[in-house]
Amino acid sequence: MSRRKAERAEAAPTTAPRADLFVRPVRRGDLDAVIAIDTQVTGLEKRDYWRSVYRRYGDAAATPGAQFLVAEAAGEVVGFVIGEVRDWEFGAPPCGWVFAIDVRPDARLAGTGTRLLESICAGFRRAGVRKVRTMLASDNTLILSFFRSQGMMAGRFIPLEMDLEG
Repeated sequence: MSRRKAERAEAAPTTAPRADLFVRPVRRGDLDAVIAIDTQVTGLEKRDYWRSVYRRYGDAAATPGAQFLVAEAAGEVVGFVIGEVRDWEFGAPPCGWVFAIDVRPDARLAGTGTRLLESICAGFRRAGVRKVRTMLASDNTLILSFFRSQGMMAGRFIPLEMDLEG
């Protein structure tokens, strides 16, 4: 076993995935659950933002390469992931970008995040891309440790930003 695979195996959750968990494309009726999960995790209700995200990514035909998936268990949405294939950004070949992933806190450590990430990556593979990227706040240690446990690591790009006010 390679060192990288061994590290991933060590970091994997010890709780077995729920047998009743499945991942599927989002439906309009899931939007309130997605908003509730995001509100619970971030402390901010962003209803207009999520409606906009749904309009753009909820209908895969509206944005080619887009994916908005939910994890459902026992008839309830317990997590979501959103991403898309982006072509030639920063001179890089097409790749998959994950820009949102979250799991209801009471549904964590049951393999839900892993299943969501595996599902979106499978869609990226079907679209012909060979790399997946994401970006996160440097102080978000929870999501950083999750992505690292899935085999993600720092890439060759360096994010830069500047304030436009003041």
